[in-house]
Amino acid sequence: MAASTSNNNNPSIIVEVKDDPYSYPYPYPYPSHVIAPHFVTVKLGDKSKYNTWKTQMLCLFSSHGMLGFIDGTFVSPDDGQNEKGRGAEDMKEAWKRSDSLVKGWILGSLSEDAAIKVVNRLTRKHKESNFTAKHAWDELQSNYGPSVDHQMAVADEEEITSKGDSEPEDAKSKVELTRKEETEEDKRQQTRIQNIYWNIVSGDSSDVLYYLKQEGLAPTDKLTHNGNTTLHVAVGSSTKNHQLLKDLLDMVPTENTLLLNLVNSDGSTLLHVAAIVGNTEAASILVERNPDFLLARDKEGYTPLAVSLLNMQIDTYWRLLHLAKATDYHKTLFSGTRGDELLVLAISYVALDISWEYKTKYSEVVLMTLAQNYPSKPNFWERLKATRPGDVHYFLDYDYAYNLLRRVCEAIDTTNGNHCYLNPVFEATRLNKPEFCKDIMKIFPDMIWSTNEDGHNFIQYAVINRSENIYNLLYQMSEHKNIYKTIKDSYGNNLLHLAARLAPSNKLSLISGAALQLQRELQWFKEVEGFVRPINKIQKNSYGETPEMVFTCEHKDLAIEGEKWMKATAESYTITAALITTIVFAAAITVPGGNKDTGIPIFSNKAAFTIFAISNAISLFTAVTSLLMFLSILTTRFAEQDFLFKLPKRLIIGLAALFISTTSMIIAFGATLLLVFGQGSSWILLPIGVLTCLPITSFVTLQFPLIADLINATYFRSIFVKEKFHDYSYGHKRDFFY
Repeated sequence: MAASTSNNNNPSIIVEVKDDPYSYPYPYPYPSHVIAPHFVTVKLGDKSKYNTWKTQMLCLFSSHGMLGFIDGTFVSPDDGQNEKGRGAEDMKEAWKRSDSLVKGWILGSLSEDAAIKVVNRLTRKHKESNFTAKHAWDELQSNYGPSVDHQMAVADEEEITSKGDSEPEDAKSKVELTRKEETEEDKRQQTRIQNIYWNIVSGDSSDVLYYLKQEGLAPTDKLTHNGNTTLHVAVGSSTKNHQLLKDLLDMVPTENTLLLNLVNSDGSTLLHVAAIVGNTEAASILVERNPDFLLARDKEGYTPLAVSLLNMQIDTYWRLLHLAKATDYHKTLFSGTRGDELLVLAISYVALDISWEYKTKYSEVVLMTLAQNYPSKPNFWERLKATRPGDVHYFLDYDYAYNLLRRVCEAIDTTNGNHCYLNPVFEATRLNKPEFCKDIMKIFPDMIWSTNEDGHNFIQYAVINRSENIYNLLYQMSEHKNIYKTIKDSYGNNLLHLAARLAPSNKLSLISGAALQLQRELQWFKEVEGFVRPINKIQKNSYGETPEMVFTCEHKDLAIEGEKWMKATAESYTITAALITTIVFAAAITVPGGNKDTGIPIFSNKAAFTIFAISNAISLFTAVTSLLMFLSILTTRFAEQDFLFKLPKRLIIGLAALFISTTSMIIAFGATLLLVFGQGSSWILLPIGVLTCLPITSFVTLQFPLIADLINATYFRSIFVKEKFHDYSYGHKRDFFY
């Protein structure tokens, strides 16, 4: 039978089979016991690996005498041979067996995508699978290796280098010609690919199928640089014409794993793409083909259902949800952390009513997302515009949010000290969302006294983060609020110490100007100072600092910036007020039209002159007043307490006086134009009126917002609401908190 001279422990030794009918005298070796992966460790998947892969394969073929099957030395006995008889048939069978072995080595050394691509192309060019190892080798050479012209160009360049300066012009011309031909071929190939792409986008099924057949491409072949196949492009483009998608799917074998493993560089399957673009009909077609698409995840770990929510494709989401229920996959999608993720996405993006699908315990991330997206309680007008009960809400309205929050909280097991609601409450406090805090504390009353890792309760945390709506909940409490007057944190800071800290930058940035920012900080300090006991004002923390000392230290830089802002503002307006004073004073002395010999103005009996005189006088007096106000700001001491009321009041008076002065000056100038040029010409009133309104409107548009902010912050608007809240839901008036 077989004579073996090998060591059985060495798998790489070739066993010579003496009685093999296809061995000697046929010149076709057949090393059947060779372990090819030991030779080929780099699998061919793109052009960058071709040279390494080719070197390994050539070593494998050469070391086992199989090189002739790819270089054309071992020609098939069918080519040009018509011998008959038993010997001829045995020769053919021996050649086919060895060729199949080489072909198997080649295909086994390819990546999955490369193997599918080369087999599809070769089966179209040859009947069934009657392609040889040389066919496969040449196909890979054309797809992944450099072209023949390029190889000739490289060889010519090497020849030029070896010959030095001999015959440089002809050789260089030949290299340039081959490079040009290669570039033109690449352009033609790119044009053909673009034709396929644009035909897919246009939805022309017949042209797409024709070009694919012409190029020997399959719907599973990659078409774009980001790894999108023909099917990916079709799913993302054919949102109206779905016949093309159906035709392409008919060209793909029905194996379940083939389409499911078809992903682009983002890890997106065909159903992911349908969810991204909102191709609802395509989603139905794909799930009908393979329901496992619903469970596939991209590189970021998202399912198509989650991707539809991320991209606000609501119709596609509902269709996928219906398909998941029909296939009973919703139990898997809505279980464990996956269910939490979907609920988080629903709350964050569209807040659809999907919470009833969840049967497991809720994690902290769901409550955290609710805290970040919890809406304010609607006022009277918002309730009038609310949709009818039963309508689908595509926004997180208050009633829906409250019901969802209650359902989530009811699912939380707190018997084992599970306080997963703690961080969400503090997040809502930071975001100044009192409705969330009130609603969750109805279910967990102990939350009022709970503290975070720094030892702060939610009222202290509200003061630190300048969340005035949360702080105002103090006035909705019963006498329990008095405990906040004495409570301290782990560093000995009472509530006034915390109010003396500098506010977070994101809260300060909401206020324009460093002076107004410091004013708001002083308002917070004064508000808390009025709430705490008198002794708290002089208490020291663990660092030996009183609240006033903390405020001065924390706001030192802000006070400097506020002083700079106030001085720069006052200086710029001082120049304007001085110019107006000079102009209107000169106009009062040299009245329009001049004076009579008696000194009486010539136009004194004209109504326009009266308007001029009154407007000019008002402009002069208010300009001087404005100038004095701005000068008083420049000469003040700029103490911290001055920013609370004194400095803003002076700036308000100065700006208001400057506005009146500017308006009066423009009116006086308009009256002068009417006196000089309007004698007997009533038409001039219209352009004078229009031109008079132009600078007044500009001043109001540019400067009035600053005046309004100053007035509101100093006199009218208060961020602290001390009215007591009452709940009438039980038929009688009661405090919100016990």
